[in-house]
Amino acid sequence: MKTISLKIDDSIFGETEYLLLSIKKPRNRYINDALQYYNTVQKRILLQKQLHFESKLVSESSME
Repeated sequence: MKTISLKIDDSIFGETEYLLLSIKKPRNRYINDALQYYNTVQKRILLQKQLHFESKLVSESSME
């Protein structure tokens, strides 16, 4: 496991701390889960862009 240091906006930190009290989840686990979710979303976006690009190429070549 890697250790990182990061700066978080005060408003985001406060909101996160409030939520952590409500859901009773450790901050570290919460941040790991959030990053994992965000990575999944970003991978899907990249895949969507790639598929759109390739679809456009196939469409252009099939029109010929």
